[in-house]
Amino acid sequence: MAKIRWLGHSGFEIELINKIVLVDPWLDGNPLAPIRAAAIKKADIVCVTHDHSDHLGDAIQICKQTGATFIGIYELSVYAQEEGVKETVEINIGGTADVKGMRISMVQAFHSSTRGAPTGFIIKAEEGKTIYHAGDTSLFGDMRIIGEIHRPNIALIPIGGYYTMGPREAAEAVKLIKPAIVIPMHYQTFPVLTPSAEGFVKIVKEKTP
Repeated sequence: MAKIRWLGHSGFEIELINKIVLVDPWLDGNPLAPIRAAAIKKADIVCVTHDHSDHLGDAIQICKQTGATFIGIYELSVYAQEEGVKETVEINIGGTADVKGMRISMVQAFHSSTRGAPTGFIIKAEEGKTIYHAGDTSLFGDMRIIGEIHRPNIALIPIGGYYTMGPREAAEAVKLIKPAIVIPMHYQTFPVLTPSAEGFVKIVKEKTP
């Protein structure tokens, strides 16, 4: 059983086996966020795909106020340590860590970042759903391999264009990954991004009925 709440942009709150995992929690300053960072009272793990401000966001503050473990690529986790986060996990692309009953794998994403490389995450409970958060990325062919190896039930996919793949490319990603459920993200937040998910939904229905 998985409970997923979209926090706007690329941020998600994921509840699996009574653990709460946040991914890219940019809340303060996010016009689509339903809550602010100070309202987060419980989190067990915070995963950050890369260090752009709309993804690293409030992750460090949330880890400090909840005691959550910060998970990011090596250079970004070291930065979190330097900023005062007590518990960090410094995996790298291709690596997997068992953290608080979760099995978290880091996969590649094609984007940019200052500290380390951009990434995606595979989040799996010991017994439960497998969730793929693709991070900020373009379409790439090895999404098929990610789908074959990890078999995610749920995929969180950027569709906004401009900074990431757009609706048409994202629909091709769904074909490669083959999740049971796909949730679009990274749209509508800024004027340059795709304003709605309706076009993406239409293309997905056509390509993967």
